[in-house]
Amino acid sequence: MPEGPEIRRAADKLAEAVIGKPLKRAWFAFPQLKPYQSLLLNQQINAIQTRGKALLTHFSNGLTLYSHNQLYGVWRVVQAGETPQTKRDLRIRLETAEQAILLYSASDIDIGPREVIEQHPFLRRIGPDVLDMALTENDVIVRLLSPQFCRRQLGGMLLDQAFLAGLGNYLRAEILWLSALAPTHKPQDLTPEALQALASALLAVPRLSYATRGVVDENHHHGALFRFKVFNRTGQPCERCGEPIEKIAISSRPFYWCPACQY
Repeated sequence: MPEGPEIRRAADKLAEAVIGKPLKRAWFAFPQLKPYQSLLLNQQINAIQTRGKALLTHFSNGLTLYSHNQLYGVWRVVQAGETPQTKRDLRIRLETAEQAILLYSASDIDIGPREVIEQHPFLRRIGPDVLDMALTENDVIVRLLSPQFCRRQLGGMLLDQAFLAGLGNYLRAEILWLSALAPTHKPQDLTPEALQALASALLAVPRLSYATRGVVDENHHHGALFRFKVFNRTGQPCERCGEPIEKIAISSRPFYWCPACQY
């Protein structure tokens, strides 16, 4: 499943295609959503916001579309009138005079007034978005030490969207490697220095991934580029200590780490 940075980049592409342009066509596959098709004609999309792995599409008439890609959903940008050949099931088509955005295969979709959608069960359950630039390291430390999370092992907790929305399997591995922490640690047992390092990594790794993952360094980019240090690198030497990266299973998901220097 795509993680927060991938969802945010997808939202950026959708926004670039349709923001501020009147909709000439709105189509929904599900019968309960079809009454909204006429309500969206000639309306504009004002913003496309991510909340963890969910998208919120805000329209100029006060309606908001909630969608979650789940395992198989995918958004596409196409030219107006274009219908790509695919075996996927089309769920949503929002089209301006120039371009259209299409959602395939997802089933977790709802639409309504913004204040109603904000109370969607998924949105009420998740924690702060890890890519929200208003979220600070101190905020994260407070959350780590809260009664809800302080006694939980990090390896499982970092996959819980109630902790920080947008984290996933590759981010979990990279965050714990950068923090030099084993996945069995609990926040309540960490030193202040380790808590600070973990809070820093929890924000820095996803934000670097969002900003630079997939960017090719041709000596024109100043600053760090995201790349995997441990994820999917079983048997390769750890960049920090040289010992081999290992793969285990935590919370029924593969986990990659360096037992020699994550302790």
